[in-house]
Amino acid sequence: MAESFIFSIAESLAAKLASRAYQEASRLVGVYDDLQELKSSLSYVKAVLLDAEQKQEQNHELREWLKQIKLIFYDAENFLDEVDCETLSKQVVRDYGTPKDKVGRFFSSSNPLVFRYKLGHQIKEIKKRLDRVAADRNKFGLQVIDVDRRAVHRREMTYSHVVESKVVGREHDKEIIMKLLMEPSLDDNGGPKHISVIPIVGIGGLGKTTLARLVYSDKRVTESFPLKMWVNVPDDFNVRSLIIKIINSPSDFASSTDAPAGQQNLRDIEIEQLQHRLRNMLEGQKFLLVLDDVWNEDRVKWVALQDLISVGAQGSKVIVTTRSQSIASMMGTVAYSHHLESLSPEDSLRLFVRWAFKEGEEGKYPDLIMIAREIVEKCKGVPLAVRTLASSLFFKHERQEWESLRDKEIWNLPQKEDDILPALKLSYDEMPSHLRQCFALLSLYPKNRVLLISSFQVASLWGAAGLLPLRSKDKTMVDVAHQYLSDLMARSFLHDVIDCSTFYMFDIHDLVHDLAVYVAKDVCRLVSSNTQDISENVLHLSFVENGLSYNSIKTSLRGARSILFPVHKEGASEAFLNAWVLNCTYLRYLI
Repeated sequence: MAESFIFSIAESLAAKLASRAYQEASRLVGVYDDLQELKSSLSYVKAVLLDAEQKQEQNHELREWLKQIKLIFYDAENFLDEVDCETLSKQVVRDYGTPKDKVGRFFSSSNPLVFRYKLGHQIKEIKKRLDRVAADRNKFGLQVIDVDRRAVHRREMTYSHVVESKVVGREHDKEIIMKLLMEPSLDDNGGPKHISVIPIVGIGGLGKTTLARLVYSDKRVTESFPLKMWVNVPDDFNVRSLIIKIINSPSDFASSTDAPAGQQNLRDIEIEQLQHRLRNMLEGQKFLLVLDDVWNEDRVKWVALQDLISVGAQGSKVIVTTRSQSIASMMGTVAYSHHLESLSPEDSLRLFVRWAFKEGEEGKYPDLIMIAREIVEKCKGVPLAVRTLASSLFFKHERQEWESLRDKEIWNLPQKEDDILPALKLSYDEMPSHLRQCFALLSLYPKNRVLLISSFQVASLWGAAGLLPLRSKDKTMVDVAHQYLSDLMARSFLHDVIDCSTFYMFDIHDLVHDLAVYVAKDVCRLVSSNTQDISENVLHLSFVENGLSYNSIKTSLRGARSILFPVHKEGASEAFLNAWVLNCTYLRYLI
């Protein structure tokens, strides 16, 4: 999964090489021309990385090609760090002098001629490796894509039907939404509101669509809203596509004599005629419109659609399901956004039993039910996670199989397209690349803990990893880190957030943490006494236990860039710390 970061690394390298400060630094140490050649090679590879990232899932050889590039990029980053250090060293010598003997310095690596030769050789070697790998790009049929607008694979289209008796633990949530639908909505002046928008918000797999289905299918809703429409929202919130979907949605309208000939024909109609049909269909009607799975944050498009459907009768309602609080705030017109909570342990177990056994069969296996209680703990009340794990045990009644699943991390389990990890990963894939990397580094903090992290700490970690833009006139790195944290909160990746002005206190849902571990497994690692086989390419290490032996340090881990001790009152001995710091030549962050 770390190969999804390659484009971001390439962008960071390119930005650094192109910056005025770095060009001046490269001139100072005498490697400007060499770095310009490296920049040219980097641009050649970077042009096809976005396409390669999208195609790697189906092509093992392409994944290996990206891994080679990733390692070259890491070496390039380390090399540029050396240039930074040498530049700072020269500035110190220039400003303060040095007590070293000048003759001794002539024969040392501090001699500008020696250092320039060394750097020049390193640049040429990196460029040679990069050119050699880049030469293979044509055999993969990769296209040049300059801007990160990758298409995200969405889940299948949803539908409105639901068997209420098979839904567990959402009775209270349903009644909250029903009350909002049935009661009149008032505007800021106390008058009746024409159309109200009710958002349902939560992480992937929590059951937002299921809750909307329960409400949509309720007899009280059918009696109160003569016109009901269920629409899967396109990724880009294309207004034309939405108009067509809304027109074709109500079954009673589709069967009338005025119904359009079909969706295919509607696609050929001009937008002016389409909006006229939509307004004729809705005018004077009290309707309920469900917009399921909204991702796009373009307020202009939402306002355009809202204006078109505002011809409905007073009391019309819109239900929006989304993973993003910012979308809920943008679209919602009621003061209340319904944040869907996790299922209780009891409801989670009831749901698990339904998916793991045939009806009534669970009574035969009391020992498996005891293990099921422990498995349900892993799901943290997320229905899709419960279903994912329970379904994998259907028709399996051996205690050993259940215990094996109980002891595995969710991200190590096989996952089908509609299981929990792919559902959560949709939110990850939808994020811009800089947020993906920042989110991945949150895997360095252990699960099951409330994290008290100051914005300065986050800025230091992300900044040391090269994930924050260079300081600008109007924003510091802490300001940018604040914004990134806010973006992650808005996307439901952080919860139980307390804003303390200068820092945030927040928690990470266990399943979201599992996702972070999954996407960062090649570059981040939590280390305990049970940890084995740390990849030599790991860049960020988080030690979560006291008393770890420094004798176990591998020299192959000398490329580590971050070392954390995130657990309160658990740190390192002086011998352990000294050994790691001496070993890790490119260490950027230590806390």
